[in-house]
Amino acid sequence: MAIATRVIPCLDVAAGRVVKGVNFLNLRDAGDPVELAARYAEQGADELTFLDVTATVDDRSTTYEVVQRTAEQVFIPLTVGGGVRGVDDVARLLEVGADKVGINSGAIARPGVIGEIADRFGSQVLVLSLDVKRSPRMPSGFVVTTHGGKQETDLDALAWCREAVDRGAGELLVNSMDADGTLAGFDLELTRAVRRLAQVPVIASGGAGRLEHFAPAVEAGADAVLAASVFHDGTFTVGQVKRALAAAGHTVRLTEESA
Repeated sequence: MAIATRVIPCLDVAAGRVVKGVNFLNLRDAGDPVELAARYAEQGADELTFLDVTATVDDRSTTYEVVQRTAEQVFIPLTVGGGVRGVDDVARLLEVGADKVGINSGAIARPGVIGEIADRFGSQVLVLSLDVKRSPRMPSGFVVTTHGGKQETDLDALAWCREAVDRGAGELLVNSMDADGTLAGFDLELTRAVRRLAQVPVIASGGAGRLEHFAPAVEAGADAVLAASVFHDGTFTVGQVKRALAAAGHTVRLTEESA
């Protein structure tokens, strides 16, 4: 039996509220994270991703509280990222209800943390999140960025994916900064390139704007598709995305609400 493609709404959280913006700029309030999480769960979401877009010490306790409230009311897997630096951060997030933890800049700063987290909690807990853009100075043509795509690192994106998986990352969340906010579709070239080298699940992120954008991402090799604003704005529902994927011949988990 084919493994179902996952549809994952992403909630960018700041100070306990879901926010919307482009590349984390001009953020505006999009609602209560627990209410939105419950709505997406009812629509048939397979998982939810929470990203703390500020990830400061002052906001960290708020994020823990939001994750705990969500986990108490929504019974689908939660991935939480933002500000994760070590095993203690992961332990605390798992204690309050996260099922998986995303790490991005913390792993760039200290790659060894990937192995530390995987050794203690298992690779299935660890999602490496990457903000990637095109760069002619990298062998693969793609560079890892930080600060919402504004700062380029010295990491070739595909080499970093390979290293992270070798160190123990259990999943790759690949966000195209070139496609992000364009609503013009996922970066299929990037998705194909990551799929060719990775033996772990790949989540495609960045660029979804129309229902017909999702199936090509899966055909390019994505095991899951992630989107934010199109769900928050009510452009379409999780169920509509799943029906579009099913119509294109892909296996999805259809609930009564999403069927």
